[in-house]
Amino acid sequence: MLDRHHLEILRAVDREGSLTAAAAALHLTQSALSHTVKKLERLTGTALWAREGRQLRLTQAGEYLLALSHRILPQMEHAETVLAQFAKGKRGMLRIGMECHPCYQWLLKVVGPYLETWPDVDVDVKQAFQFGGIGALFGHEIDMLVTPDPLRRPGLIFEPVFDYEQMLVVPRGHKLADQDFVLPEELERETLITYPVEIERLDIYTRFFLPAQCAPARHKTIETTDILLQMVASGRGVSALPGWMVAEYGHRLPVVPVRLGIEGIHKQIFLGLRERDRSVDYLTSFMNLAREVRWR
Repeated sequence: MLDRHHLEILRAVDREGSLTAAAAALHLTQSALSHTVKKLERLTGTALWAREGRQLRLTQAGEYLLALSHRILPQMEHAETVLAQFAKGKRGMLRIGMECHPCYQWLLKVVGPYLETWPDVDVDVKQAFQFGGIGALFGHEIDMLVTPDPLRRPGLIFEPVFDYEQMLVVPRGHKLADQDFVLPEELERETLITYPVEIERLDIYTRFFLPAQCAPARHKTIETTDILLQMVASGRGVSALPGWMVAEYGHRLPVVPVRLGIEGIHKQIFLGLRERDRSVDYLTSFMNLAREVRWR
């Protein structure tokens, strides 16, 4: 019968890259792991791996079971953690997923007071998901998702917690720095620096460049906010960030915000959670606190 141990083996081999490394990670001998794999293949009546030279490649059946392991094991591990916490008299763990690169500093302003209010709840923040933010919620990898772009799905709820305006960021002294707003065609010769996010999720493309059928001359991606703004300040390009973030860094770096278009690009930050968890007191408390802790 297929059981949890089999799924853990598939996940370990995928993570570690070989049977030998997976056996070590699972504290098994390689022969014991190989025997379990062969027994599972006999049980299912199909091969799960195909050998290509010294490499192992998952078959279609193996790929299916690996995907199953990524869905089921996080839920089981989370259930064990929660039960262990209940056994110790603790309320649980709040796992927060981030789909908003600039929001980390804002989140810190919420987490501090929250931990004081809920001393029996631990908090963890995740930024990498096996199936993206929505999949992470459904798969119980996370309990709450911070996102500026909610995807409405049955079983999920999203609540807005604060509004902001997306602004162009240019170095002080830039030819656009003194303008009230900038038009898309004025950036056609510029280098745009963004976080490493798909273009279809970048507002400056979807709501600014694409409607005007134009684009910047070059597009670079940088992971960290500090380095991104250092690049802008040194004249290596321009960027688009929330106005509250530009105001914060503007005290330390020679950068200036400029409105994107005549009307500007107005956004909201949302917190998403599973609908059946909306009555969990320490989750709703975090959401209420998040509404109060605005960026200042």
